[in-house]
Amino acid sequence: MTRKLAFLAGLVFGLGLVISGMSSPARVSAFLDIGGRWDPTLAFVMGGGLLVAGPLFWLAARRGRTLDGGILPDLPKRGIDARLIGGSVVFGIGWGLVGLCPGPAITDLGVVPLRALAFLVPMAVGVLIARPD
Repeated sequence: MTRKLAFLAGLVFGLGLVISGMSSPARVSAFLDIGGRWDPTLAFVMGGGLLVAGPLFWLAARRGRTLDGGILPDLPKRGIDARLIGGSVVFGIGWGLVGLCPGPAITDLGVVPLRALAFLVPMAVGVLIARPD
């Protein structure tokens, strides 16, 4: 059941990205262009996501279980370190240069597959390189 719910949540997320236009690198670039023709719509999409997800995460944490009754995993107790900062910087640079992050890149596989793969393949390599195990 959990995998079905995760798939459904991912599908709704992807549809939301496409419908809202957030899978467009031009939209992301316009959001990041605070000195020019700034487009705040991405901030509203992020805020909407927080309004929906925030109470659900709070409820799950309060119950000590996921919403479908599964075990809520313990989060690692790590602070801010060079690895986290470095990963954040690399992510931010890539997001700013390409206008894609993993969610929109996956939705773009169905629209512009070569561009999406040009982003997703190096991202997957980076994930494999950065694995702690």
